[in-house]
Amino acid sequence: MIVGLGEALWDILPSGKHLGGAPLNFSYIASLLGNHALIATRVGTDRLGGELRSELRRRNLDASGIQTDRELPTGAVDVKFHNGQPEYEIRQPAAWDALEWTSEWQEMAHKCDAVCFGSLAQRAFPSRSTMLKFLESTRPDCLRVFDINLRKPFYSRELIESSLRLTAVLKLNDLELPQVAALFNLRDDRIAELMRQLLHRFGLKIVLVTRGEHGAIATDGSQVIEHPGFAVAVSDTIGAGDAFSAASTHCLLRGMSLNKTLEVANRWASWVASQPGGMPVMGDGLRSQMLETASVPA
Repeated sequence: MIVGLGEALWDILPSGKHLGGAPLNFSYIASLLGNHALIATRVGTDRLGGELRSELRRRNLDASGIQTDRELPTGAVDVKFHNGQPEYEIRQPAAWDALEWTSEWQEMAHKCDAVCFGSLAQRAFPSRSTMLKFLESTRPDCLRVFDINLRKPFYSRELIESSLRLTAVLKLNDLELPQVAALFNLRDDRIAELMRQLLHRFGLKIVLVTRGEHGAIATDGSQVIEHPGFAVAVSDTIGAGDAFSAASTHCLLRGMSLNKTLEVANRWASWVASQPGGMPVMGDGLRSQMLETASVPA
């Protein structure tokens, strides 16, 4: 069981609206990989909330972890593009700002084998408190993946630090790495060295850094592995990092090497980047091919 914990929303693009939110993107890709994936979030009783639930049913994604808020609206983000990169205006407040700690979520936390969370959904205290309780209630062997997704002004050093203390696998991109390092006065011009410093500072198991078209780099403290990525015609980059996190989690749960993990994660991230939105539909034929590349430990 793999859980995406945090925001679920609609990305409102110039071309129309797409399901989004990093934890939801993560859960969707995890489900395509054949895992029992859930989204633990909160939506409103409005039209967007109804459409979100309907779309998840259509995609056969387990929505049993979705809470309902009768006052706050379903989350939405207005997305514009500048030089091909998305810029986000995140509407607030939203239903996912009011995540509640319930007995159902406590049971989910205890049962899950992996959980992926970020910093954005912690912008409001109720959700932050609930998310930390969720993480603290997981089993010791649960793979806790912190996919930071920095969005100004919705983070602080204290928020990042408290999350890192509960993290096994840290994933961030090459723009976020120096920002996080600076928060903790870590300095070095080398990506791998900053990754090692973060790993040792917070007792992490693995640090993953994505580098867009240049692939990704990973370290577990004893080795540094790089993968150049895959060349694709990019539609947009929304959700590509979330796909990388989902595929990495899938591989690490199965004991695959860092080499294999980066290969599979880059392949799934590249596919998402070649499609519009963060949750593109995948045909059965392509899915069979993609699953084959992710099934052999190495």
